[in-house]
Amino acid sequence: QLQLVESGGGLVQPGGSLRLSCAASGFTLDYRSIGWFRQAPGKEREGVSCINPSGGSTIYADSVKGRLTISRDNAKNTVYLQMNNLKPEDTAIYYCAARNSYACSSFRRDYGYWGQGTQVTVSS
Repeated sequence: QLQLVESGGGLVQPGGSLRLSCAASGFTLDYRSIGWFRQAPGKEREGVSCINPSGGSTIYADSVKGRLTISRDNAKNTVYLQMNNLKPEDTAIYYCAARNSYACSSFRRDYGYWGQGTQVTVSS
């Protein structure tokens, strides 16, 4: 069974940090670009970041540049999203997704595999 499982979400105060993980089972992430998306209540799901299979190319949404860092460990079949200096507007459900391509994309339609999401809440 092909699965992506996110973990690491939680409640954090503004300015705090979290590290999200996206672990794959049933298939390898080696040849796939991985994206992180988020969806806040009442809003569309938006692309946050993406990393290509080698880890040599990454993209970030303007709203998170300088605060979030995406990385991957292909040996562990896992992708990470380090989130620093979190803001209340970062509150959302965060999803990871995989696409069968060596190129990143910010568009939901380009991803065929999705996890169930992990909740991130930034509040004092």
